[in-house]
Amino acid sequence: MRGRGQRLTFDGWIAAVGTSSGTRVVVGHWPRSPFGPFSDVMVEGPDGWRTLLAPTARTADYIAGVYHFDEVRTGPVGVRVRDGAWDVGARRLDLHFRVGRPGVLGLALGAVPRPLARRPLWAAVTDVPSRLLVGVRTRGSSRPGYRQWYAAGGLWPITTARAAFEGADLGALAPVAPPVRFGFASAPAAPALVRVCSTVERAGGDPFAAG
Repeated sequence: MRGRGQRLTFDGWIAAVGTSSGTRVVVGHWPRSPFGPFSDVMVEGPDGWRTLLAPTARTADYIAGVYHFDEVRTGPVGVRVRDGAWDVGARRLDLHFRVGRPGVLGLALGAVPRPLARRPLWAAVTDVPSRLLVGVRTRGSSRPGYRQWYAAGGLWPITTARAAFEGADLGALAPVAPPVRFGFASAPAAPALVRVCSTVERAGGDPFAAG
């Protein structure tokens, strides 16, 4: 039986937005992580070019070692949340979105006790339902030597959004399609904010080094 490697847990939110220009944006906001509080942004353009925006070289190296990107940029990533409105600012990216009331699935996820939702076993139990209901996997591997689990604790629809990247307006809110290709798990096709606990396990080695 394979022994457990180094596990890191990231507790926070993931927001995924599609735009009419074909650019898709995924925001990770992590108040609790092994790196301290931080946020990051993953952008995939209509041509498939994948860009990571991370606040420090340390977080950039780690995320780029777990997921796949064509370009990595470091610089401040700011997130402000107030009354259901999110403002995200990063290097040449500005994103504003608002969330609506949770649906049945969101309410059901919110009712799961947090200690249970944080366990990799819960991610394994919910993997098949998640694929069937929203088309998202909750466990898998993005690179050799890594295993990952996503445990959702709530889901809210994103009802409005406006975004600009590289000085260009990205257009109106649209489905997150085609699926993003940063890792094994995509995002729901319907733009959404997910309360999530993400666990990343690396088989041996330095857990803070890039893979």
